[in-house]
Amino acid sequence: MDTSNNIWYFEKVNLFRILCPTKFGKYEESHVIKSYKRDEFIYFTDDPANNIYMISKGKVKVLNYTENGDEIIKGILATGDIFGEMAVLGEDKRKDFAQAVSNDTYICHMSLEELQGLMLENKKFALTINKIIGLRIRRLERKLDALVFKDVRTRLIDFIRDLIESSGQPFHGGIRINHFYTHKDMADLIGTSRQTVTTVFNELKAERLIDFRRKEIFILNPELFEKI
Repeated sequence: MDTSNNIWYFEKVNLFRILCPTKFGKYEESHVIKSYKRDEFIYFTDDPANNIYMISKGKVKVLNYTENGDEIIKGILATGDIFGEMAVLGEDKRKDFAQAVSNDTYICHMSLEELQGLMLENKKFALTINKIIGLRIRRLERKLDALVFKDVRTRLIDFIRDLIESSGQPFHGGIRINHFYTHKDMADLIGTSRQTVTTVFNELKAERLIDFRRKEIFILNPELFEKI
């Protein structure tokens, strides 16, 4: 396998199935999975950063607020993803909020102590966690650069490129992307409106660069798409 692409492998894995303490005998009896309703907060800024969270079911957004009360979406995550992982790097208090996006969202809570114990016991597990954290940091850096220096069309194209790397599969000479994002989710992540995202998608379709359905994007000509 090409090791330059290994880091993206972990984005394709349902991490809940691998990491939730209910999967490890010595934690199983004492561990619970908590449920959240839509818009319910999982943690707030300045809360102690003493847990790592894994999504068993549903969607979660990680966000901050401006002084005017506007949301800044840092990430939207779904079943199998983890969040709150900056505690591993020594974050003692949360610097953001985490909020359930969908009803019947189920979250597996893992204490930092449990996570550190598993990392010490299993080097492959520790490598997985470290690569996930590195990937998230790099994506956040790219997002901040894009918001400052790039227009909306370019930001959306970069977002699609990230999806290609994380979940793209060969399909009839092109690439098929299965994803869970709505146009509103994408708009929140790249800093624009839902209507603008829809407009740019339709422009890219008219240019025969992509086609799309509700939860799928088809890259019709990957070489040409990479050049734009």
